[in-house]
Amino acid sequence: MKYLVTLFWAFAIGQAVCYLGGALQSGTYNFELSTIISLVVGVIAIITARFVSPKKTEA
Repeated sequence: MKYLVTLFWAFAIGQAVCYLGGALQSGTYNFELSTIISLVVGVIAIITARFVSPKKTEA
């Protein structure tokens, strides 16, 4: 479930960033490209968090 939430927020924030970036540069907004980029960044964030999180040790 946490992976779906991460991908949803990566999608939502990625769309907002691409739209605002295109508007600030007077460019065009490309939904497909921004979706691909935001989901790839979300997957990279999930993989990075998986390897960076500390291992749980039993005391």
